[in-house]
Amino acid sequence: MDPQRMPGIRPGRLDEDTLAAHFSDLHAPLTPHEALVAADRCYFCHDAPCVTACPTSIDIPLFIRQIATEQPKASAKTIFAQNILGGMCARVCPTETLCEEACVREAAEGRPVEIGRLQRFATDAMMAAGTHPFTRAAATGKHVAVVGAGPAGLACAHRLALKGHDVTLYDARPKAGGLNEYGIAAYKSTGDFAQAELDWLLAIGGITLRTGARLGAELSLDALRAEHDAVFLGIGLSGVNALEVDGAAREGVADAVDFIAELRQAQELSALPVGRNVVVLGGGMTAVDAAVQSKLLGAENVTIVYRRGQERMSASGFEQELAASKGVTLRFNARPVAVLGNGAVREVEFEYTEEGPDGLTGTGETFCIPADQVFRAIGQTLGDVPAGLTLERGKIRVDAEGFTGLEGVWAGGDCATGGDDLTVTAVAEGRDAAEAIHRALS
Repeated sequence: MDPQRMPGIRPGRLDEDTLAAHFSDLHAPLTPHEALVAADRCYFCHDAPCVTACPTSIDIPLFIRQIATEQPKASAKTIFAQNILGGMCARVCPTETLCEEACVREAAEGRPVEIGRLQRFATDAMMAAGTHPFTRAAATGKHVAVVGAGPAGLACAHRLALKGHDVTLYDARPKAGGLNEYGIAAYKSTGDFAQAELDWLLAIGGITLRTGARLGAELSLDALRAEHDAVFLGIGLSGVNALEVDGAAREGVADAVDFIAELRQAQELSALPVGRNVVVLGGGMTAVDAAVQSKLLGAENVTIVYRRGQERMSASGFEQELAASKGVTLRFNARPVAVLGNGAVREVEFEYTEEGPDGLTGTGETFCIPADQVFRAIGQTLGDVPAGLTLERGKIRVDAEGFTGLEGVWAGGDCATGGDDLTVTAVAEGRDAAEAIHRALS
């Protein structure tokens, strides 16, 4: 970044104390008394709809009952048996559209049991004690390669190690964790929790971590298949959809995922440059995270612009309300047609849109929003895929158990066809693929 060409983008818009307050926990952890009160609201339904709504099928009534009877570590074991990344999921899951939306008390009163915060209370208690709830089985002599140390890969590696298999866990980045380490808003996961959770997970034993190893560069799928008894791919989505408008390459235009990753790895938030006028293109949680964090860093005007109507945004209603509460402006039914400026971005021109029988069309009416920084949050792509794998809708095609159709190779998480692109879904897919691999190796 050339500060002379882009004077509107600069670091230090806010002092350290203000930044520390802005990036503190979005939801404060429950105290023991608060947890008991929150747990007491649960009806402990026999046929609980919240369990069905949870992608990892955690026995929610049981873990809440264990909290209510003052057994937080037993509660944590109930959670971790289904979701070994239950601590992170408690922080980042859109519970408002999953378990809490299905809660009986939500339907009756409009106020669900605080399942996410109760899950965090239990999992934090066990992790703080430094104990691991499971014991590794006797070694099987089988060796599995897990490529990608994000939520799917970590869940798969842990379950395989638990079964007694040896696992080598590969990741392209310098640090493991994937989305949890590089892609989560800093105010949702504070205090380097992602790495603490990683270290705790690896304590099961039997997992060797190798970072700086990228599939297609340092790693060959053919070689991995030859050297291991099975391979799991949890490589995520490494590419970003291009912004195909005039001026898209101007200085000041960047990928939202890169901005979020840079913020997550920053040692000093005051050193991060941010624009005075920021525009974010997209309608998902990445767009919201980029926009909210721009505002928290001190941007004066931040606007999310989404090409369809508000009801079509993939970001939940809670996320949209969060953005608005932080001072972010949300505009709908508009698509970018040009990024204007002299070298660096100065403003973005948009065209109003409408949806009809022929899909999304422009109305011909345009408007401009001033901008010295623009973030693309318009979807991610898989990138290059090794030969032998079949693509479907831009992802690796898998069956219900994550099998790719290529002998000895399974896949899960964002890189594979399956469920929603959520941390909790990736955990479920990694866990279930590990069970399938275990059956195949046995």
